[in-house]
Amino acid sequence: MKYFFSICLVLSLFLAQAQDTSQKGKLAKQTTTLKNVADSTRTAPIIPYNGNLKTVKLPEEIQDSVIPVKTDRYGLRVGVDLYKLTRALYDKDYKGIEFVGDYRLTKKYFLAAEIGNENKTTDDDRLNFTTKGSYLKGGFDYNAYENWLDMENILSIGLRYGFSTFNQELNSYKIYNSNPYFGEGAAIPSGEKFNGLTASWIEVVAGIKAKVFDNVFAGFSLRLNRLVSNKKPGNFDNLYIPGFNRTYDGDFGVGFNYTVTYFIPIYKKKVVPVELTKKGVAK
Repeated sequence: MKYFFSICLVLSLFLAQAQDTSQKGKLAKQTTTLKNVADSTRTAPIIPYNGNLKTVKLPEEIQDSVIPVKTDRYGLRVGVDLYKLTRALYDKDYKGIEFVGDYRLTKKYFLAAEIGNENKTTDDDRLNFTTKGSYLKGGFDYNAYENWLDMENILSIGLRYGFSTFNQELNSYKIYNSNPYFGEGAAIPSGEKFNGLTASWIEVVAGIKAKVFDNVFAGFSLRLNRLVSNKKPGNFDNLYIPGFNRTYDGDFGVGFNYTVTYFIPIYKKKVVPVELTKKGVAK
């Protein structure tokens, strides 16, 4: 009996030591696996604690490495062309106004439009005439500038389709004399009016808008125009078209504007950094 109890005691100690070794092996394997998961996902790791699972806080250096998510604002921007508005102060032959606006459709694309009215008297060598009418332009702008932090500046290229309705009045004209021996002839008053005229054109626009104050932007744009349609009066030509400006070689025109606009935010959209998108964190 004494030998029997001795043998049982030895077997019990051997089994207890084997079980303890097995538990330690499992614990080490589980800890290593969870550590690998924490390193790969960079989220709060879960480790065993007193036989139970416990969530722990990430170290400060890991939290600081998380890239902040940028927020873009979407909304409507409206304003006025200061050039046309102030031109009447120094040009007695011109009165006009133009309202401009754009709406942010996507990260890079903006719907854009301009609407205006002009009253201009043109005094050429042979003709003096007055043009009165309104116009509307619509199209889009593409922002090629990559903003950082909370900047909202725009460096754009765009396209417009313009349409104008207007009237022409021939104030006076001079008859061309190929042999002016007795000098230039006097201007002949006319007063003839041509109503119901229309024109349409394609407009390529290049411009910038810079944020100068909170929600306030200053902008400048250059425009190259090409007539698509032009309803001309009899015995006269549309040398000036509201919204299109002077016509050169019959079909081409150029223009510019200087604007001040105010941005009305409507909603915000989070922008996930490209690095996180490539890692599959967000799409």
